[in-house]
Amino acid sequence: MRNHEVTTVQNLLTVDGKLKEPGWSRQLYQIYNRENIKKRKTRIKEWDYYLVLSKDFAFAFTLSDDGYIGLQSASILEFGENPWEHTETILNAFPMGKMKMPSTSEEGSPYYKDKRLYMEFKKLDGERRITCVFKNFLDGKTLNCDIRLEQPKMDTMVIATPWAEDEHAFYYNQKINCMRASGTCTLGDKTYTFNPETDFGTLDWGRGVWTYDNTWNWGSGNAVVNGKPFGFNIGYGFGDTKAASENIIFYDGVGHKLDDITFNIPESGYTDPWTITSSDGRFEMDFVPIIDRAAKIDAKVIITDQHQVFGKMSGTAILDDGTKLEVKDLVCFCERVHNKY
Repeated sequence: MRNHEVTTVQNLLTVDGKLKEPGWSRQLYQIYNRENIKKRKTRIKEWDYYLVLSKDFAFAFTLSDDGYIGLQSASILEFGENPWEHTETILNAFPMGKMKMPSTSEEGSPYYKDKRLYMEFKKLDGERRITCVFKNFLDGKTLNCDIRLEQPKMDTMVIATPWAEDEHAFYYNQKINCMRASGTCTLGDKTYTFNPETDFGTLDWGRGVWTYDNTWNWGSGNAVVNGKPFGFNIGYGFGDTKAASENIIFYDGVGHKLDDITFNIPESGYTDPWTITSSDGRFEMDFVPIIDRAAKIDAKVIITDQHQVFGKMSGTAILDDGTKLEVKDLVCFCERVHNKY
């Protein structure tokens, strides 16, 4: 059954380390425990990624333990007349569980600290807090961030996806959209302030074991539409998605599930206009890029080619009851990533 919804609280994996019930759910009903994984520790990937967006700027934060490598990073983007972005990354060899990433997004406070970087993600009652102090982030300046994300009771997008070529590989992921953002980031003498009336944060929480070579598409954004919080998560290309896709619209705290989505990326390049189309006609958008946050690493065994494109999306989204929402110039991102690692 396409778009099978999981509604039962249960272990994510069977006793022999296979995904028990592939599908999607509105909350983390399936319980992740890394001790049940039947692959070597170097293959386990655990990450928390936050993106906090306003119409003029954005900040992104990553804490991750990817088995044989840890990757901790922060990014700043400006979308003004001369758009620019900057990312700083710290790599750690063979963390293999030493970061003690929480087994659920609903509790725990993952953090990283060394002489240059302190980053912590706190889960509090009804909100999340991002703290980051990154020395020598840009031109010798320190990046200081203290951001709060309001998280009322609402649907999220959870996917449990296997890989056909490896029965012990799986992708367990939660996207939490529509979290109103407040707080500030400072870089040198410049301060960026988030307005909870218009600005939102998204959490990409992931745990799993991947196969070596994968290409995926992912897009996400939030806004206020007709006076209510609106968000979307769209993506494909990752694992065996016969049971369910991760495509969904959020409106006023409720998830409205979508079928297949296609990113129509022009052959002329990532910064030319795209279209986003849907198999059920419920998500039809034009996407006008502002900036391509591109990164490419070729270290033979580890290869990554990333294009996270930020821009403005306009079009229509249709809810389960047929209500048509008009979206205009919603600042968001759509990406295509190819990884071998």
